[in-house]
Amino acid sequence: MRNISFRRSVATAATVALAVGLGPVAASAAETPPPTAGQSAAHAEDRAREYARSTMASMTLEEKIGQLFILFAYGPTATSEDARNTALYGQPDAARIISEYEPGGFILFSARDNVTDPVQVANLSNGLQDAAADAGAGIPLLVSTDQEQGLVTRIGSPATLFPGNMALGAGGSTKDTRKAAAITGQELLAMGIQQNNAPDADVNVNPDNPVIGVRSFSSDPTLVSQLTAAAVQGYQDDAGIIATAKHFPGHGDTATDSHTGLPVITHTLEEWQQIDAPPFQAAIAAGVDSIMTAHIVVPALDDSGDPATLSKKIVTGQLREALGFDGVIVTDGLEMAAVRQKYGDGEVAVRALEAGVDQLLLPAAPQEAYQAVEDALASGRLTEQRIDESVQRVLVMKYDQGVTKHPKVDVGKVLDKVGKQSSLRAAEKITDRTTTLVRNENGALPVSVTGEKVLVTGYGVVTGQTLADQLTARGAQATALSTGTAPTQAQIDQAVAAAQASDVTVVLTNGVTATSRQKALVAALDATDTHLVVVGVRNPYDINQLGAVDNFIATYSYATPALASLAKVITGEISPAGKLPVDIFSGDDPTKVLYPFGHGLTW
Repeated sequence: MRNISFRRSVATAATVALAVGLGPVAASAAETPPPTAGQSAAHAEDRAREYARSTMASMTLEEKIGQLFILFAYGPTATSEDARNTALYGQPDAARIISEYEPGGFILFSARDNVTDPVQVANLSNGLQDAAADAGAGIPLLVSTDQEQGLVTRIGSPATLFPGNMALGAGGSTKDTRKAAAITGQELLAMGIQQNNAPDADVNVNPDNPVIGVRSFSSDPTLVSQLTAAAVQGYQDDAGIIATAKHFPGHGDTATDSHTGLPVITHTLEEWQQIDAPPFQAAIAAGVDSIMTAHIVVPALDDSGDPATLSKKIVTGQLREALGFDGVIVTDGLEMAAVRQKYGDGEVAVRALEAGVDQLLLPAAPQEAYQAVEDALASGRLTEQRIDESVQRVLVMKYDQGVTKHPKVDVGKVLDKVGKQSSLRAAEKITDRTTTLVRNENGALPVSVTGEKVLVTGYGVVTGQTLADQLTARGAQATALSTGTAPTQAQIDQAVAAAQASDVTVVLTNGVTATSRQKALVAALDATDTHLVVVGVRNPYDINQLGAVDNFIATYSYATPALASLAKVITGEISPAGKLPVDIFSGDDPTKVLYPFGHGLTW
């Protein structure tokens, strides 16, 4: 278990609690700290730094360079051979990749065919650690993933699932947010994952943001700051896992996806200080171990045109010096288009290190990136002292996390710790407090479905069937008919015919825009005699494009827990309790607020 006192003392925790609105309880504890608290923290820091110094003394320069990289491999085990690995690394499996490259970390993705279920993840992480133990310096890996919950969930059921940040923002509870992070972190740690790339600390002030959206807690900097700090405390203090606040300096006001293009944030310095910076300040005050950079251009902070990940003015000038962060700085994925547009893949790695970054995540061309760093050292462009600064931070974090002493997990105990009934019940209660009733005219909701024919249509084959199953369990004769997010006229006609044969129709929307065919689907269904229920299962902003429908529910997520809570709200089993964590503006007049922050109906 990581030594929590190493990162922050009890007194500091109390100051954080008051600063971000987490309440007076922690403050009262801090007024009379244990006499040995400061000594314990100092001793822990000394031990961590001594471990780093002694380890680095016996490392080769190549081994130090390896510690700066976070790689991945295709395949469910450390020895699974895959031609894609060979193409990328020149080695067929994770074990041999680790042997050759000696990376400091490894990241897991379901989309990369290396995540299927918790037991498999635990076996894989143990296999990765075995390979690291046999390689060069024998330093354990930091195994990481992006289990943000909601839209970005790498490990599904039987792990405990939550509806994500914006849903938690709708719940507005620091206690619930901390609990969700604690459960998520405890389960990841049981699977051998020591670092979660969460929470997302972006303030989503742009409804058209294609990459953040519901991954953000809110459009309100104060609420985002409070919940970011609570999540950090849940991950680190309660679960003992490394948290990573992202995406610095703030990715919340863009209409460009940095996976495919280079976003430009036009906030002034004052706007950045008021909107984007506070959640990262709160995360730092809460003792966050790691912060991830964003591949975005912010001219007010650096007018060079370079993305923040490659900007010394932003990484060192703002994050290190102005905000005082001395933890580990990790890049967002270096395979993303936004960071690759201006420089080659090798040059990107060097420039990120020059900017002040410590960990290089997912280089697009690993061999080229490693070679570029070695060449920069040989030429004097990078110094070994600069490399040592980052390696020390990485090794201190590994020691503090406890991975250096206990890198592997007991696979036989994974299912005793992941998806526990108590965790599932907690997730259900937390999710039930997030579903938001935005509009309810003419007593449209709740509606009895017992013995009624119910059609679930609109977005999602799995989503629609899951909700239909939830309504069937509550006495309905429910069927699902998916039309997707771009229904053809034939699909709309089919849905209308099915609705006319039903007593109740639930239409699910996802990402409705001014030109979306989902508008035509909702309008056609609204013109029938069916009792229509309209639900936005991702962005709450959908309502601004749907006209005067009688009702609209926002779930912020199409994960199973959110759909279960939705079924309860539709049928009146529970009263909706969520409040909008964002302003919803008119689709016709972007200056007009239709439903303000904090709006939410109930019965």
